[in-house]
Amino acid sequence: MKKTILLLSATLCFSYFTTKAQSDSYKSEFSFRSENDSYLAYGQDRYYTNGLFLNFRSAMDQSEFKNEKLNKVIWEIEAGQKMYNPQTGNINNIAFVDRPFAAYLYAGGNVNLLYNSESSLKISLQAGTIGPAAKGKEAQELLHNTVGFYEINGWQWQVNNEAGINSTLEYNNLLKRFPSGNTDFTLSSYINGGNTFAGAGAGFLFRSGTINQLFNSASTQSTISNKSVSKPENDREFFFYAKPMFHFIAYDATIEGGMFRADKGPVVYDVKPFVFSQQAGIIYSRNRWTGDFSIIFKSREVKSIAKPHQYGSLTVYYRFNKN
Repeated sequence: MKKTILLLSATLCFSYFTTKAQSDSYKSEFSFRSENDSYLAYGQDRYYTNGLFLNFRSAMDQSEFKNEKLNKVIWEIEAGQKMYNPQTGNINNIAFVDRPFAAYLYAGGNVNLLYNSESSLKISLQAGTIGPAAKGKEAQELLHNTVGFYEINGWQWQVNNEAGINSTLEYNNLLKRFPSGNTDFTLSSYINGGNTFAGAGAGFLFRSGTINQLFNSASTQSTISNKSVSKPENDREFFFYAKPMFHFIAYDATIEGGMFRADKGPVVYDVKPFVFSQQAGIIYSRNRWTGDFSIIFKSREVKSIAKPHQYGSLTVYYRFNKN
């Protein structure tokens, strides 16, 4: 945890001292996100235990838009891997597998439509796989061997292979911004459809601090622009945020096994259909750089003895291709 805080602090300090008084505008952005329960220094390694994600975004030329209500269109390509454990990554008896060993490896893309009203619509499509083809065992062994963690055992009981096509429709809408301009509330919602993940969720995003409009904010990954007619209200963002959400889980193949497989794996469980999550974090964004660190808490997801869990998320963004 201390190393994570120092890394984030160094990133934010670097971005602060190497930028000019007025932020420049950039057309493209690269980001790297790492999620792991070890960031919280609880000494646990369970359930959603690790995630790694790479993203590239680019803003379309706004001068070509025919819809006057549209502020920005940002397209994105992404690749990532999520890994899931039972109560630990070292299981010597199948009876102790309270959540299946599973990984999800995918690549995909999305388009983010951001409107002058400060609403947004993001449409995403992913192709991926669960099971041994997702390389969860190999990735976790490499991670543990690199940092000197304990020996991994139990992936012989992971869910079986199944390729998946998954889509997400995400909608956000500004509900209230206070006269000070430093605090606002946004409705956040999504629908998932696919044979790996299916369901829906809704909640609120609360921001407080130095914030920009939702079409110019790190909170909606919209700090890049291309011939934009609107300018950010602030040359930097530095704010606290919280995002409580309720989720309806229709299907989760990392828990239930492949939707279209008869033989789903040696250990699978039913999902709990209703899950609550709470995310709280801090974002600093200026000129080329953004740093985002948050903590995510989730209620029980599995109909087993599995407990609620929590993990940390660290994202670094770098913008380039100056307007």
